[in-house]
This record gives sequence, structure tokens and C-alpha cells, in this order.
Amino acid sequence: MWWKVAEGVLIPFLGTSLGAACVFFLKTGMSKRVEKALAGFASGIMVAASFFSLIVPALEQAAPMGKLSFVPAAVGFLIGMLFLLVLDLIVPHIHLDKSEEGPRSGLKRTTKLVLAVTLHNLPEGMAVGIVYAGWLYGNAEIGISGALALALGIALQNFPEGAIVSMPLLAEGMPKGKTFLYGVLSGIVEPIGAVLTIVAAGLILPVLPYLLSFAAGAMIYVVIEEMIPEMSEAPHTNIGTICFAAGFVLMMVLDVALG
Repeated sequence: MWWKVAEGVLIPFLGTSLGAACVFFLKTGMSKRVEKALAGFASGIMVAASFFSLIVPALEQAAPMGKLSFVPAAVGFLIGMLFLLVLDLIVPHIHLDKSEEGPRSGLKRTTKLVLAVTLHNLPEGMAVGIVYAGWLYGNAEIGISGALALALGIALQNFPEGAIVSMPLLAEGMPKGKTFLYGVLSGIVEPIGAVLTIVAAGLILPVLPYLLSFAAGAMIYVVIEEMIPEMSEAPHTNIGTICFAAGFVLMMVLDVALG
């Protein structure tokens, strides 16, 4: 049982690491078209995962509340959005479109870029930990296949994120080994967050519907604030839209087929 949990926790981190490894195969930075395609694909996966793997189970678990069964999902979703908004305001970082964000600081642009992707990965790690904790402690609405589907989906969208943080650093002249390390480190928060969530499972199970929707709200915030502006920036906006649809459908298929 525990090896399945370890597998689920590490799969998303592996996706980030593989994406960061692109620096060893590409000589220059990614083209804008490729960046838009990757951002759109990752966005589609995150939106589908938020709905099918997090919000729907939260609604199902709150079903005994009757007409008020929407409350945990709604409250958790809004708190998740607010949580990421606060982090977005207080942590110095750079948006994926390279615009400055957060308070002024003496941090380098490369460090801010890594922090930006790390912020993305935080809610994803929490989502994996929450779902696996629910399965591990016998929640009827969460199966191991559904938890694995979420881990695989997040790993797929982590691949472009690992490349997105590493390739710009390579373009700025940083050695390949160092850019790869930065990319890997940007994803380390995921297994850490997942493990901490699972360890605290005894405390979180009574409020699991709130936490599932909390993770969904945090992920949707990342999509709206970071990914969609990147994929929608002219020119070639249709590329991001098409890849968004592909990512959404792929995550939906994974969740339904494995769930």
C-alpha cells in the first residue's frame, strides 16, 4: 500500500525533472510557439484535474448535506484562490511572460523565475497528497486508480513547467547542469507538500471535501494568473487554445478511464 503512495508522490516530481532535462537536448531556448503550446497543454490538464479529480469528489463526499452539499466545494475553492493570491503578492517572482510580480527585492531574475514555478507546484503537490490520503485512509469516493490518474496528469503538465523554468535560464547563458538543477528544485516542493499532507491525514480527513476544493481553487488561480496570459499573448494565440483542449481532454480521459 505504501509503495503505491510513494509512487504517486514521486510521479509528478519525475515529470518536472524530465522537463528540466530538455536543456541537455536543446541548444537554445524554446520558440514562442512551443512555449504557448506547452502553457496551453498544461493549463488544460490543470483545469480538468481540478474539476474531475478534486471538485467532483468534494461534491460527492458532501452529498449527505443535501441542498447544502455545495458549501464545502465553494468555501474550499475560494480559500484556495485567496491563499495563492496572498502568496502571489508576498513572494517575489516573475510571471511566465517575464513580467515582474510581487514585492521588490534584491533577488535575481533567475531566482524569481524558479520561485514562480515553485508557486505553481505547491497546490499540485497538495492535491496529490490530499487525494492519496483520502484513498489511504479508506475514503469510499477516492480509489487508487483515480489517485494515480491525478498523479499522472500533474506529471504530464509538470513536464512543460520543468522546461519553462530551465530553458530561459539556458538562454541567459547559465550552464546546462545548473539550469537542470534549478528546474528539478522548482518541483521538489511537490513531494514534500504531498508527504506532509499525508502525514497529517488523520487531521484532514474530516474536512477532506474542503481541502480537495482548496487544492482545486489554488490550481485554477495558477491557470488564470499565469498560464492563460502566457498562452493568449499575441501572436499565435490559437496554438495555446488548441493545446488547452488537448490537455483538458487527455486529463478527462485519464480520470474517467482510470477512476
